[in-house]
Amino acid sequence: MKIHQLSPDEAIASLNSDPGGLSHAEAQRRLSEFGPNRVEQARREHLALRFLKEFTHFFALILWLAAGLAFAAEWNDPGKGMALLGGAIIGVILINGVFSFWQEYRAERTLAALRRLLPQNVKVLRAGGVVQLLAEQLVPGDMVLLEQGDNIPADCRLVEAFSVRVNNATVTGESAPIARDIKPSSEEDVFQATNVLFAGTTLGAGEAKAVVFATGMHTEFGKIAHLTQTGGEVVSPLRKEIAHLSRVLALLAVAIGIAFFIIGQFIGIGFWENFIFAIGIIVAMVPEGLLPTMTLSLAMATQRMAKRNALIRHLPSVETLGSTTVICTDKTGTLTLNRMSVKQVLLGATLHEFEHNTLPDALIERYRPFFQAACLCHSLKETENNGAKSFLGDPMEVALVNMAHAAWPQCPVYPKINELPFEAERMRVSTVHTTPEGPVLYCKGAPEAVLPLCTRSAIDGELRAFDSAARARVIEAQNAMTNRGLRVLAIAYRMLEPDQARAPREEQLVFAGLVGLEDPPRPEVPEAVRKCHEAGIKVIMVTGDHPHTATAIAKEVGLARSNHPRVITGDKLRKLTATQLQLALDAPEIIFARVSADQKMHIVDALKKKGHVVAVTGDGVNDAPALKSAHIGIAMGVSGTDVAKESADMVLLDDNFASIVNAIEEGRAVFDNIRKFLTYILTSNIPELVPYLAFALFKIPLPLTIIQILAVDLGTDMLPALGLGAEKPNPRIMQRPPRPRHERLLDWPSLTRAYLFLGVIEASAAMAAFFFVLHGAGWQYGERLAHDDPLYLQATAACLSAIIVMQIVNVYLCLSDRESLFARWPLGNRLILAGIAAEVILILLIGYTPLGNLIFGTAPLDAAVWLFIIPFALVLLILEELRKRLLPRWRSAQ
Repeated sequence: MKIHQLSPDEAIASLNSDPGGLSHAEAQRRLSEFGPNRVEQARREHLALRFLKEFTHFFALILWLAAGLAFAAEWNDPGKGMALLGGAIIGVILINGVFSFWQEYRAERTLAALRRLLPQNVKVLRAGGVVQLLAEQLVPGDMVLLEQGDNIPADCRLVEAFSVRVNNATVTGESAPIARDIKPSSEEDVFQATNVLFAGTTLGAGEAKAVVFATGMHTEFGKIAHLTQTGGEVVSPLRKEIAHLSRVLALLAVAIGIAFFIIGQFIGIGFWENFIFAIGIIVAMVPEGLLPTMTLSLAMATQRMAKRNALIRHLPSVETLGSTTVICTDKTGTLTLNRMSVKQVLLGATLHEFEHNTLPDALIERYRPFFQAACLCHSLKETENNGAKSFLGDPMEVALVNMAHAAWPQCPVYPKINELPFEAERMRVSTVHTTPEGPVLYCKGAPEAVLPLCTRSAIDGELRAFDSAARARVIEAQNAMTNRGLRVLAIAYRMLEPDQARAPREEQLVFAGLVGLEDPPRPEVPEAVRKCHEAGIKVIMVTGDHPHTATAIAKEVGLARSNHPRVITGDKLRKLTATQLQLALDAPEIIFARVSADQKMHIVDALKKKGHVVAVTGDGVNDAPALKSAHIGIAMGVSGTDVAKESADMVLLDDNFASIVNAIEEGRAVFDNIRKFLTYILTSNIPELVPYLAFALFKIPLPLTIIQILAVDLGTDMLPALGLGAEKPNPRIMQRPPRPRHERLLDWPSLTRAYLFLGVIEASAAMAAFFFVLHGAGWQYGERLAHDDPLYLQATAACLSAIIVMQIVNVYLCLSDRESLFARWPLGNRLILAGIAAEVILILLIGYTPLGNLIFGTAPLDAAVWLFIIPFALVLLILEELRKRLLPRWRSAQ
C-alpha cells in the first residue's frame, strides 16, 4: 500500500522511524544516502564555456576571420586604417556575444525561483527533542512540526493535525485552502489524498506533525523542477531565421571574397593588395550592423508592449508572438475577471435573479435561514482599510457574504463555536454558531454532496418534506444554472441540541436554497477573441473548471460560436493516444476541461507536432513545464507564481487575454519591420560591393575603402534602420493569417528588390559620383592615384556621400514594398527623422572636419558634387514608385 493509504502509525513504521523522530546518527546516515533536500540543477556546461560559445558560432567566426585579416593587412602595410577596421569588427562580435549570453542565462534564474519557494529552516523532532534545522538537512523519516504560515519543506504524511488547511496552488494550481486530516485515504492518486502535504506549498491554517517520506528531487515539487529543466529549450522562429540568414550572408560573402581573390591572382594583382581587396569583399557583403540593429529594434518593441501590459522577458519572443497560430488559454482570471458574484438564487421552488444586489424584503423575510447561512458559513477574515470593511479569503465565500449583507444589511453575526472544514471527499463545509434559538449548523457545498443529507426543505417560512419531487425540481434548477456557466452551491442548515454542538453531524438537514455564482468575462475579451478569429489564430480554452461552466464562458466570449463545441475532459484525455489527441485537435472549436498540468503540456506538444506555433498561459509552478515547452510561454503577472514568471517568455501585467492579442499585433509588426530594415541594410551592400568589383576588373582606383564601408554599416545606416524597426503596426495587420512557418525573413522578392533593383540604382549613383570628381579634375583611365592623394580622397568621399544620400531616400521607400510612399504621411516616424538628421551630421563630420578626413580617408566636396548626386536620389524614388504601381498589375495578369 502507498503511504497515504496507511494509518499514521503504519506510515511511521514503513519509514523505519519513530514518533519521537530519528536519532542523530541515523539522520546523518540517511542524509548521505538520499542527499540534501533541495532542487538539484541538471548537469549543464560550465557557465564560462557557454559564454565562450557565444563568440564561436558561424557568424562570429566569419567576423573573427575578417578582423584577423584586417590586422594582418595592417601589419604588412601600416597606416591604411586596417587596425581600426579590425577593432570595429571585434566590437560588433563582443556586443552580439554578450547579448546572446544574457538570453541563455535566464534558464539559471528559473531554477533559482524554484529554490526560493522552499523554506530555509524547519522544526524537527530528533531523538525525542525539538531542533531547528536547515531544510536541506531533512531526510525521509524525519518528524517535522508545522504551524500556520509555514512553507512545507518536503513531501510529508500527516500524523497529527489540528484544523489544518493547506494552499496547494504552487503544485496543483488550486488556490483555495484545502482541509487536511490524518485519516488513511482510499485514493490511488497521491494528489487526491487528504493526509499529504507537498513540498513548496503553504500551511494556511492550523498546526501539524508530519513524517517526511520524500525529499529533494523525489518530491512532487522536485519532479516538476526536473520537467522544467529537461523540457528542452524551444528555439524561437526568429532565432532560427537569424541563424539561417547569418549563415547564408556569411557564406555568400566568403564565397565571393575567395572567388575574387582567386581572380585577382590570375589577373596579376599583388598578393597584399589582392588580400585587402578580398577583405573588402567580405566586409562589404557581411551586414555587420544587422544583429545590433535587430537587438535594439526588438528592445524598443518590448517597451511598446510593456505599455500595453505585456512584459517581454526574452527579446526573440517578440517576433514569435507574431507568428503564433494557436493560443492555449486559462479561463479564470484570463478570460474572466476572477471576481465571483451571485447571479441567481433558488428560494423555495422559484429561481430569482439577484440583480442590483437586492431582492424583495418579503422574500428575504421568508427565507432568512438561507441568508443567515450565507453570512456565517465561511472562513474569511474581516479587515478594515481607511474605515471600509472588507473580507480576505476565498472569492466564492466573499461573494456569498456580500450577497447576504446586500440583501439583508441587518443580518446578525453569531459567534462560531465549531467547524467541519471543507474536504475534497465531502465537497462541503459546515460551521456551528450560537444563536438565540440555540446552536445551529450551517452547511454549504456542491449540490450532489449536500442534497442527499437533506430530509426537509424551507419554503415560504415553512418546513416541508424534501421528497423525490422536490429534489427533482432542485436538480432541474441546478442544471439551468450550470448551463448558464454559473457555479452552483447548495445551502442547508439544522438546529442542534446543546450537547450536539461539540460533535455535530451533517444529517437530517433542512434545504435552504441554491446559489449560482458567476465569474464574469472581461469586457475586452470578446473583441480580442474576434480579432484572433480574423487573424487566423485558433484559441483553445484549457481549464480545470467544470465542462458546463467552461462551455458557457466560451460561448459568452465568442470562443465557441457553434452550439456544440467539442469538449474533452481530463478523464477522456487520459484515454486518448498521441495520434488520437492530434486528430482531436483538428476540431474547429475545442475546449479542455478538468485537465491537470501534465495534460496541458501534452496538449502543447501535440499542437507543436501538428506544426503550430503555440502560445500558452499559466500561473502556477505546475504550469512551468507547459510554459517552457510552448514556443511562447505567457505567465500571469498578478496571480502568477515566481516559477511561472521565470519559465515564461512573456508576463501579462494585468492577467488579461486582450493583452495577449495586443502583444501578437506588436509581434506581427516586428516581423514586418525587421524585413523592412533588412531590405534597407542589404541595399547598401551592392554599392559597397560594386566598387571592389570595378577595382579588380577594370583597374581603376578603389572607389570605397573598407573603413568607409563600416561608416555606412555601423554608422549612418543604424539609426534609420532602427526607425524602420519602430514602425507602428499596420491597421490591417490583424486581418491576415499568421505567416507560414516556411516563410523566410529574407525571401526572394525582398532579396531581389534589395540587391538587383534598389542596390543597383544606388551603386550606379555611387560610381557616377566617384567618376564625376575624377574626370572633373582631369583624371585619365589607367592613371594610378596614391591613397593619400587629395583627388583620390575627394573621389572616395563623393562615392560614400552618394551612398548615404541614396539611403536617406531609401529608408522611406522601405516603409512598404507595395504601398506608395505618398499613400501615407511619410514624416510621422520621429526616429527615422532623427536617423536622417544623424546621417547628415555624420557625413558632414566625415567630409568637412580634419578628424573625419583623417579617420575615414576623405576630403571636402564642392557644392557641384552634391548637385550631381541629388538627381540620382529622385530617380531612385521615381523608379521605385513605378515598380510599386506596375507590380500588382503584372501579378494580376499572371
